[in-house]
Amino acid sequence: MNDMEKVAVITGASSGIGEAIARKLSTEKYKVVLASRSIDKMKSIQKDLPNESMVVKMDVSSTESVSKAFDEITERYNRIDVLVNCAGIMPLTYLKNRHLDEWLNTIEVNVKGTLRCIYSVLPQMKKQMNGHIVNIASVDGKEIFAGGAVYGASKAAVIELSKAMRMELSPEFNIRVTAVEPGTVDTNLRDDITDQELLDDKDYGGDEPKLTGENIADAVLYAVSQPESVNVNELLVKPTGKA
Repeated sequence: MNDMEKVAVITGASSGIGEAIARKLSTEKYKVVLASRSIDKMKSIQKDLPNESMVVKMDVSSTESVSKAFDEITERYNRIDVLVNCAGIMPLTYLKNRHLDEWLNTIEVNVKGTLRCIYSVLPQMKKQMNGHIVNIASVDGKEIFAGGAVYGASKAAVIELSKAMRMELSPEFNIRVTAVEPGTVDTNLRDDITDQELLDDKDYGGDEPKLTGENIADAVLYAVSQPESVNVNELLVKPTGKA
């Protein structure tokens, strides 16, 4: 099958890394499905995409929402070749400051949201005996820091989940699995942070080296462009000059 016929679903596609991945795969002739809660933002992005595309409303914290969205996708295309689990939040907090709702929401979106999407895409990929699931994790899942306990734990879970997914799904169903682990990326993800002490301690608006969303989109494209006999297990991508 050539890439012009392939269907790629990207969650969190309304901004940041997800938007960059959607744009990149569309230029590579994929039929792109943009999925997130922000319909208006996705429709605006869709106008610029050079290839056929679809917009679906998806709240990854809701099993019903995820299931409904994947039903709509398979009804239209009857196949899903690539799923990029990119929806995520990063409300960093110090544990001592007890932001329980933010901790639980981080797990809800970053871990459970990824699981919901995997659960919903597997029937189609199993039927096809083919597919590629790309989980956007983070360097923070490997290199933990004060203030990143819960976020880092959520991304560590995604990295370990990806390893087990490849072990289970590749031999039996020819489903490839890749974890992409970005370092610091210039997105609005840090807008989620409400812990004022942490914000005062860390200069998140500073001039530290940062990647762009396009850099991560390039990494995703590299992984999904390999021959079917090749599984890129992990890609750790850091900005040059970052300690």
